[in-house]
Amino acid sequence: MSVLILSEEEVTEFLPMGECIDAMAAVLAALARGEAQVPLRSMLRGEGSAGILGLMPAYRGGETPVYSLKAVGVFHGNPARGLDAHQGIVTLFDGETGAPTAILNASAVTAIRTAAVSALATRLLAREDATRLAILGSGVQAASHVDAMLAVRPLESISVYSPNAERAAAFVARSAAAHPELSFELAAGPREALAGADIVVTATSSREPVIEHAWLAPGTHVNAVGASLRTHRELDVATVAASELFTDSRESIANEAGEFQLAISEGAIPGPEHVLAVIGELVNGTHPGRSGPQALTVFRSLGIGVEDLAAAELAVANAGRAGAGTEVAL
Repeated sequence: MSVLILSEEEVTEFLPMGECIDAMAAVLAALARGEAQVPLRSMLRGEGSAGILGLMPAYRGGETPVYSLKAVGVFHGNPARGLDAHQGIVTLFDGETGAPTAILNASAVTAIRTAAVSALATRLLAREDATRLAILGSGVQAASHVDAMLAVRPLESISVYSPNAERAAAFVARSAAAHPELSFELAAGPREALAGADIVVTATSSREPVIEHAWLAPGTHVNAVGASLRTHRELDVATVAASELFTDSRESIANEAGEFQLAISEGAIPGPEHVLAVIGELVNGTHPGRSGPQALTVFRSLGIGVEDLAAAELAVANAGRAGAGTEVAL
């Protein structure tokens, strides 16, 4: 058998943000209809290891069924080495024979599909007149979310805060050069970054909240992207309790989102029913989304295997049409 290999550069080229947003809409809608399956990810932290290894399988049925598996190492010390914190591969398997058909660089897949899901949530939940973005974080996901948010809302200004001042300044400089039509501001702190924001992206690995409810204006939409472990959280309990809460997977938010579990344990929310809908239900039209212009909406992104599956399929299809990638006999 032969397997198509796509490098980081090839995945980036053949997984354009606009197309990826639409692919995320399709696969999350399929998941909500029961046409795809995704279990909770499994995580292994080796004794003495600086990182963890996660395994994320998924399946989508239909006329061309497919399995996928992302094996990804998460090492938060990597940015200091000039590396993405996420390192690994996404493998596609023929759903009828089980034969592997493609192997893709997981760093690029993760960077693009995560931001694309946030963009989908923003398209469905943010106010139509939202033009001011705040980003907390300055790593790979912060960069990909600039392009993603621009794909769904006509942004005018972006405010950025990261505790790593040098990296934050470099991120702002790169982003401003790439988007001279936008106004960029390097904020002194998270509260200053959120002042006046209509859309917020948190892309951190924080163990403690980086957002307090009092800092968020009515009508804001928040994409909480990072800290997808029980021991980490980006939102304070008051924000979780006050929000109209949406996610990509009810099972994942119940088992992996630290701020959600804390809000339940403190009695701030009644339980899992505080999640109004998964994004796929909004795509399918079975939930209307935000209740009104003053509502605080939160999309708690967990990052699930069907998103990797759909992103990998799209990249492979585009690369195939271009004759790109490397075929390897396996």
